[in-house]
Amino acid sequence: MRHKLKITFNAPVVLGFVAICFLATLLNEMTGGVSNHLVFMTYHSSLRSPMTYLRFFTHVFGHAGWEHFLGNMGYILLLGPMLEEKYKSKTLIKVIAITALATGLINYIFFPNVALCGASGVVFAFILMASFTGFRDGEIPLTFIIVAIIYIGQQVVQGVTVTDNVSQMAHIVGGFIGALIGYIWNKK
Repeated sequence: MRHKLKITFNAPVVLGFVAICFLATLLNEMTGGVSNHLVFMTYHSSLRSPMTYLRFFTHVFGHAGWEHFLGNMGYILLLGPMLEEKYKSKTLIKVIAITALATGLINYIFFPNVALCGASGVVFAFILMASFTGFRDGEIPLTFIIVAIIYIGQQVVQGVTVTDNVSQMAHIVGGFIGALIGYIWNKK
């Protein structure tokens, strides 16, 4: 007896997020960076412009190029489906939105000369959330401690010692949000 294999649409939020990021990156390449500047990048712009508020959320869709996109989407596709199955789609949408808003606002307030785009904050939120999957009340998973030390520690060190175009702030804030949400939702 033969069994037919079928492709399933297993993680709609994750797949939708990746599709939007792909389209935003493609559009950015086609417009020579104009679309990122207008929609998919947050920076210190006038608070009178409605686009400033929109970009607090949409900056997570834009990427500086294909390498940046592929690096982030690899983690999103690896961790996202497991998280979406465990926490459900609505929760993952909230994590993405909270992470986008928090990193966008912090960047706007504390780094007025820095433009921010990319899903790195969301990636770090997912990484820290994933380390809480085996959490039980009254316990802190050793995997969480190790992941936090490796990923967040690395970002703190790089933030102090390396000058590059990577926003360690977004990584740290995303990781904090993921850890907090992972802890709260697993405690329930």
